[in-house]
Amino acid sequence: MTDAKDRKIIDALTDNSRQSFREIARKVGVSTVTVMKRVKRLEKEKTILGYSAVVDYEKLGYDTDVLINVKIVHGKNTRGYSRLAEKSEILKHPNVLAAYDVTGDFDAVIMAKFKNRRSLDDFLKKLQGYEYIERTNTIVVLDTAEKKGIKLS
Repeated sequence: MTDAKDRKIIDALTDNSRQSFREIARKVGVSTVTVMKRVKRLEKEKTILGYSAVVDYEKLGYDTDVLINVKIVHGKNTRGYSRLAEKSEILKHPNVLAAYDVTGDFDAVIMAKFKNRRSLDDFLKKLQGYEYIERTNTIVVLDTAEKKGIKLS
């Protein structure tokens, strides 16, 4: 169970996971040892799942962000889309960031990044070739206003 101090520590790590425990302790108002123990506990409890770099993919040539709405063929295991995606290699595709089960007119949404329209087109053709996919609707992101984590404290 997390408390207010845990949430402040998580917020500090979300802002900058490379800062020292000493810096976090100063921001949160606790000792460095307290931060160390709490972070270790949060990692053990799988509240903190890992640490990663925030990458500007455009600088690496990935400037086409898409959301792909997916309609599963009626009668197939629509509630188990994640399992179907794993089996069909969709989530293993290097351009796919995430896949979500959703409510509404579509059964799933895939978030992905591509270097160009041709690689997006190749992926869409492959995706539409799966027998359990009835149709797709692709939304190309024109601009990202802001990406951030939620504040817990």
